[in-house]
Amino acid sequence: MIIRPEAADDHAVISEVNRAAFGGPLEAMLVERLRSDGLIVASLVAEESGLITGHILFSNIKLETPGGDVIVVASLAPMAVLPSRQRRGIGSMLVHAGIEACTKAREKAVLVVGHLDYYPRFGFSHALVSRLENPFAANEAFMGLELVQGSLTGIAGRVVYPEAFRVFS
Repeated sequence: MIIRPEAADDHAVISEVNRAAFGGPLEAMLVERLRSDGLIVASLVAEESGLITGHILFSNIKLETPGGDVIVVASLAPMAVLPSRQRRGIGSMLVHAGIEACTKAREKAVLVVGHLDYYPRFGFSHALVSRLENPFAANEAFMGLELVQGSLTGIAGRVVYPEAFRVFS
């Protein structure tokens, strides 16, 4: 198994992986739109014996504070693994590699809306983002991870997602 950056030849298969993992087209549409809008920080695939079995994408989003400051951070969405290959550690490998790619890209933090029993194992915490309004989750499923210590500490305001995320509203 290797984790590597996506290549142009992978786009159709990445769409198929996202459709299979999520049971519909929305996440695949999100990936295509973020790609065409040039907002991708990192897009990685898991490849086993020449077959792409998983995909993870990180894109830029904005945090707007009440004082008018805008902070750009990374958003983890989506992360997909083919249903037949789930629960084998592929997702964890993708998350670890994606966090490393975001760190190398000098991102300050990563936000995610995801499973409460999954993302905390990578260091994601709702406490870090509890003062931020998120249009997709008002509960503990909304989590953050600081890549630069203190980058989310005390930040209040709202998360502003790019137009591409409107497929979910």
